[in-house]
Amino acid sequence: MTQLLPIVVYVLLSVVAFVSCLNQEGLYLYQLKRSLDDPYSTLSSWNPRDATPCNWYGVTCAGDAFNTTVTELDLSDTNIGGPFPANILCRLPNLLSINFFNNSINQTLPLDISLCRSLRHLDLSQNLLTGPLPATLPLLPNLRYLDLTGNNFSGPIPDSFGTFQNLQVLSLVSNLLEGTIPPSLGNVSSLKMLNLSYNPFFPGRIPPELGNLTNLEVLWLTQCNLVGVIPASLGNLNKLQDLDLALNDLYGSIPSSLTQLTSLTQIELYNNSLSGELPRGMGNLTRLRLLDASMNHLTGKIPDELCSLPLESLNLYENRFEGELPASIADSENLYELRLFGNRLTGRLPENLGKNSPLRWLDVSSNQFWGPIPATLCDNGVLEELLVIYNLFSGEIPASLGTCQSLTRVRLGFNRLSGEVPAGIWGLPHVYLLELVDNSFSGSIARTIAGAGNLSLLILSKNNFSGTIPDEVGWLENLVQFSASDNKFTGSLPDSIVNLGQLGILDFHNNRLSGELPKGIRSWKKLNDLNLANNEIGGTIPDEIGGLSVLNFLDLSSNRFSGKVPHGLQNLKLNQLNLSYNRLTGELPPLLAKDMYRSSFLGNPGLCGDLKGLCDGRGEAKNVGYVWLLRAIFVVATLVFLVGVVWFYFRYKNFQDAKRAIDKSKWTLMSFHKLGFSEDEILNCLDEDNVIGSGSSGKVYKVVLSSGEVVAVKKIWGGVRKEVESGDVEKGRVQDNAFDAEVETLGKIRHKNIVKLWCCCTTRDCKLLVYEYMPNGSLGDLLHSSKGGLLDWPTRYKIAVDAAEGLSYLHHDCVPPIVHRDVKSNNILLDGDFGARVADFGVAKAVETTAKGTKSMSVIAGSCGYIAPEYAYTLRVNEKSDIYSFGVVILELVTGRRPVDPEFGEKDVVKWVCTTLDQKGVDHLIDSRLDSCFKEEICKVFNIGLMCTSPLPINRPSMRRVVKMLQEVGTDNQTKPAKKDGKLSPYYYDDASDHGSVA
Repeated sequence: MTQLLPIVVYVLLSVVAFVSCLNQEGLYLYQLKRSLDDPYSTLSSWNPRDATPCNWYGVTCAGDAFNTTVTELDLSDTNIGGPFPANILCRLPNLLSINFFNNSINQTLPLDISLCRSLRHLDLSQNLLTGPLPATLPLLPNLRYLDLTGNNFSGPIPDSFGTFQNLQVLSLVSNLLEGTIPPSLGNVSSLKMLNLSYNPFFPGRIPPELGNLTNLEVLWLTQCNLVGVIPASLGNLNKLQDLDLALNDLYGSIPSSLTQLTSLTQIELYNNSLSGELPRGMGNLTRLRLLDASMNHLTGKIPDELCSLPLESLNLYENRFEGELPASIADSENLYELRLFGNRLTGRLPENLGKNSPLRWLDVSSNQFWGPIPATLCDNGVLEELLVIYNLFSGEIPASLGTCQSLTRVRLGFNRLSGEVPAGIWGLPHVYLLELVDNSFSGSIARTIAGAGNLSLLILSKNNFSGTIPDEVGWLENLVQFSASDNKFTGSLPDSIVNLGQLGILDFHNNRLSGELPKGIRSWKKLNDLNLANNEIGGTIPDEIGGLSVLNFLDLSSNRFSGKVPHGLQNLKLNQLNLSYNRLTGELPPLLAKDMYRSSFLGNPGLCGDLKGLCDGRGEAKNVGYVWLLRAIFVVATLVFLVGVVWFYFRYKNFQDAKRAIDKSKWTLMSFHKLGFSEDEILNCLDEDNVIGSGSSGKVYKVVLSSGEVVAVKKIWGGVRKEVESGDVEKGRVQDNAFDAEVETLGKIRHKNIVKLWCCCTTRDCKLLVYEYMPNGSLGDLLHSSKGGLLDWPTRYKIAVDAAEGLSYLHHDCVPPIVHRDVKSNNILLDGDFGARVADFGVAKAVETTAKGTKSMSVIAGSCGYIAPEYAYTLRVNEKSDIYSFGVVILELVTGRRPVDPEFGEKDVVKWVCTTLDQKGVDHLIDSRLDSCFKEEICKVFNIGLMCTSPLPINRPSMRRVVKMLQEVGTDNQTKPAKKDGKLSPYYYDDASDHGSVA
């Protein structure tokens, strides 16, 4: 059969040549078209009736009008698929360049590619190639550029790769390569760029032979499982501009030979185990712009000469530097960013810091600096972030900072600062976070705060602030958190404070507030935490407080509230309720008159209820009332009994089946919140009439409790014993593991955007999980149904922000961090106001880290279309996997498309979006059901989704950064330079500088 193939090809080409005037090279390319899958008809212009292929899409020719030849073939990002057609392409005698970037070229790369003798440029990055790297590639004598990034090549790098004659660029990033880096690569003296990053190599050393590559300009060995010391021979790379050895397990000291590399502009050594001092001679690196040696074990002082370099970024956090910061750092005229947090630095900050340099970001948090904050920090008017938390700074805030209009983020907490805050600080127009917590500040909040239009987080707790809260606070329409506990504020809350529609936290406990609560608090639709304990506030508790649907924490204890407890409080789903030690009177609402709420009402002598200790001995009149009540109950009960007998006949069989299935005496209840119901009430409602969903592991029921509250109950059948009987032991174990993961995760976390698990009930063969009920179901079901038009853009944007905040809580505020592993639109549930909750934690994991990175999972978890590329290949789970999945959800919200659609062919929504964006533009991507007036906002959110779905995990922003970017949609805030493949890109955000911040 194989002997007949050339004959068939010859006959085919003869037929085509007979009906056209296409030259020989065109015939070869037409054969290439027929061998490839082309779902988007990109090659439709390849017409056999043309004389030459030189006008075909992607084809470049050289020569004159009488004699042309094909020299370049660029079919990048066209979604073509199929095996790499080396047997056709190598017949083009003058082909110099092949670019198949970002397609679906699959199978293995054939050995006969070595027959393309003229080839200089070969780019097959971001495809689906598998198998070993062809050892015959070095036989291409003219090859200068080889990029195989983002495939599934496996096995070791062949030793023959050390015999390339003219190769200048070798990029094998993000494959599945094993073995170790071969020393023979040191023989390719023509190399200018060597990038082997993000491969699961076996633990191995950096070959000293790489020091022979004297023409090398870029050396990227990020996350290559490198161990041992950095070889001193790298100091021979005189032309090296970029050195990236981050995310490995290198140890020992940084070799002093690196200080001889005067061409270096960027050094990245972060996340290793390097020790010792920074080498002397760093002053030789006059072109250095970025030095990142964070997350190591370095010791000693920062060399003075380093501080005089024109650095744009100096990151030395999470080391063990000791001693003072040299004054010479203030002399640098190019100092752009100074981040030294998480060390043991002491002494004063240089008094002229920022005077001679365009300082934009300063973070010296978590050190032992003392003395005043330099008044010159913003002399150049570009300072954006000032973070000095957890130090020993003293004195007043410099008045000059009050005129620093560029500031966006100010964190001065946990120091020894004192005095009044300059009036200008309160009104800085671009600041979204102002944190002054745990100092000794005095004075009042200035009325200039009216100018802080971007303020989102105002944290003033644990100071000596006094005076009244100005009315101008009510102008801060973006304020989300206002925390001012443990101060000396007086007067009443201003009436204007009810205008804060975005407010989520209002905490003024331990102050001297008086008056009454303002009217109109129903506008606090997003309020989650209200704490006014230990003040002197009086009047009645307004009924409208029961309408704050997301309120989770309510503490009004130790005040002077009077009147009745509002019945509306029964509607709230509170984790904590405390109305103790007030002057409340009257009967408790029925649902609150339970023993679990006893401590919530202590110290209210006039309050009555069926709780021991509340209003005992209410007299005989009440007993007379009970007699009449009992008589009425008897009459009603008789009528109900007669009706019940009839009803019982029709329901008897179903009742008996349910009774056999659920033996209530064997149920064990575990609660995670204060419950207003028992397990019996739940079990009685588990009949088929209440089923609202089902899946492979069980059914979901809607249960309306006697109180009127609605909960959702997931019933999981098939414990291990049951599955043994059905011959499916593994399935039972998986379901048990899912149940345990759900309980373990949701039982200990609390967040307004994480679905609340009320309790679980278990018996031998059945498990129940009781959740809060989400009236609008899942985002996936709603978005992709005929009701998708109900989700206008403001609603979709709100859902994206809510879900991002929930995931950010899991990643950044849980210890250890929790990775959901199955983020998708069907696991984002919507309440009655379309507020989003992240749900279904059956495969969630706490991230376990080792010196070599995150621990691999034994099986892939997730759903088709949402799984991050690296997770599918390496089973290595971390927060970046969730971020990719969330990016897919954003693309769903923008496009209205499912993650996998038959229209996409073999693509998922990510590849479809990228292809359509390049070929047709963004207008062909936005859901037609969305109003065009929101296009600018939609495009900004769309770009965030593209960032989250970057194929390289390092390029994806953290969830904390995603939340910040989503919140900034519609603003003109500048973004910072950022890393891409370990390099600078426009979306860099340094999470480590947040120190667990609510920002």
